[in-house]
Amino acid sequence: MKITQAFSFEAAHFLPKVAPTHRCRNLHGHSYRVELKLEGPVDQESGFVVDFFAIEKAFAPLHAQLDHHCLNEIEGLDNPTAENIAVWIYDRIKPTFPELSAVIVYETKDCSAEYEGR
Repeated sequence: MKITQAFSFEAAHFLPKVAPTHRCRNLHGHSYRVELKLEGPVDQESGFVVDFFAIEKAFAPLHAQLDHHCLNEIEGLDNPTAENIAVWIYDRIKPTFPELSAVIVYETKDCSAEYEGR
């Protein structure tokens, strides 16, 4: 069984490692969407792969760090591309949920990065 729980947050960032003429080098913001994808057997007792409320609780501290902040100021996100944000989230959620199979970060409705672990 595969399940997905989505979250959103608003944040500013700039990309310090792109060319000086790249427009994303300047401070700007996005309405991010994050999807946490989990995979595993359905527990016969609960009927869940993982309880969505447990996922929400685990993501809450990360949401608090990300929402309405400058991502470059968060430890580990000095180059906050969608790819690096996906890895950052994955690395922090995976220890709690071994069922985590992927993290997708949408920077816009049309652009996303998906990370499935190392």
